[in-house]
Amino acid sequence: MPGAMPVQNRLLADLPSSAFDSIRNECELVELTTGDVLYEAGERIRDVYFPTQSILSLVAKAATNALEVALVSDDGMIGIPLLLGADRKPLRVVVQRSGPAWRIKAETFKRMTDTQQALRESLNRYALVRLTQIAQNAVCSKFHPIAGRLARRLLTMHDRSYASPFPTTYASLATMLGERGSVVTLAGVRFEEHNLIDYEDGIITILDRKALETLSCECYRTAPEPQNNKPR
Repeated sequence: MPGAMPVQNRLLADLPSSAFDSIRNECELVELTTGDVLYEAGERIRDVYFPTQSILSLVAKAATNALEVALVSDDGMIGIPLLLGADRKPLRVVVQRSGPAWRIKAETFKRMTDTQQALRESLNRYALVRLTQIAQNAVCSKFHPIAGRLARRLLTMHDRSYASPFPTTYASLATMLGERGSVVTLAGVRFEEHNLIDYEDGIITILDRKALETLSCECYRTAPEPQNNKPR
């Protein structure tokens, strides 16, 4: 799809100009919808996605339980296993927020990263940050209390949405956090009672961001990010 990209993915925008141009010419802009599952764990990777205004969850599943291990927005991509010589997705990929993304065929992406060193090196650096994020999220889910983890998750969604309100439900947050729905709902209601957030009809509005930052576990401040997109 030749021509300038009207909506940017910052990972793509930071590529060397020659690498950016080659990717741009092979991408098409697609619209993703909240709740869509792009991949189930173990499925063959058909396409690589570079979100722009959409937000995607990487979810690890075990029996009947699930845990979100990373959020990907305009700072990243879906398709890292291709850089590592694998062709299947180890994690479920779910659309958390509707919006556009740039899509490129997996075989085209693989050919380009195999032959263009600058492109591969740039994306490898991102892959390392992603792997570090996943490890940090695993530690967070094991050792940090639900209030801190919920505050972190809300702040992260707020960062990636660049705005409040944003769509989500307590049930969805419980699934992503790997917690019982009643536990997350109780924590969310307490946030509402203290006027930190407003929740109505599946829409959350951040009312007191500074207070949420204070409540959030340390991972919000220390976890590695591909780009520093946290509003201040």
